[in-house]
Amino acid sequence: MAFFFDPWTPLVFWNGILVLQILFSRIDWKKWFLFMIPFFVTAIGYFWTTIIFAEDQSGPVIWSFWMLNVTETQLHHAFSLSFRVLAFSSLSLLFAFTTNPITFIMSLMQQLKLSPKIAYGVMVGYQFLPVLKDEFIHIQQAHRLRGATPEKNALQRLLGVRRVLIPMLAGAVRKAERAAFAMEARGFTGERRSSYFQVISMSKIDGICAALFLIVLLLSCTNRLWIS
Repeated sequence: MAFFFDPWTPLVFWNGILVLQILFSRIDWKKWFLFMIPFFVTAIGYFWTTIIFAEDQSGPVIWSFWMLNVTETQLHHAFSLSFRVLAFSSLSLLFAFTTNPITFIMSLMQQLKLSPKIAYGVMVGYQFLPVLKDEFIHIQQAHRLRGATPEKNALQRLLGVRRVLIPMLAGAVRKAERAAFAMEARGFTGERRSSYFQVISMSKIDGICAALFLIVLLLSCTNRLWIS
């Protein structure tokens, strides 16, 4: 996507990702559409702002609206940016909805020799996310029990967030320290291991998926030959 600035390459890539998602994944499409709404809005915003504020207005005029003349170059750039947003977002959501993050990190560590310090650090941080969410709710409930009323002014609410963030930050530091002590007590030194309890190996399905994504990538990059 970074080397082709035309609307057809991201469009073909986006459609290919959707076809693979429909045929081979078991995601919740309602949830997918909800997550895609901000990206659709962003794509429309890119399209509209590129049409309005385009620096390069060369080429023949495609259509006119009020005092605005839209040229072929403006339309070309607008569609290119919009389809790029949709292509990257759909690929990111496909990865997020179909990949177990713990298994993914373990696979990177075993297959691509990722440093255990980075791998286990990422996994510990990932495990903290639901804990921080629950702690945020608990601190808010504790404030309400002690008679703290929510501020009506937006600026006051923004300043009042520090009453929640500071205890969360202190709790996160304590949890990180306890996690570090626990890992050290269990013999974690950051060196590579010769064996793993959970072995992640490459299978035929992995090879087939890699081939399918490569085909989609090649089709999206060679679409110029079809158009010409």
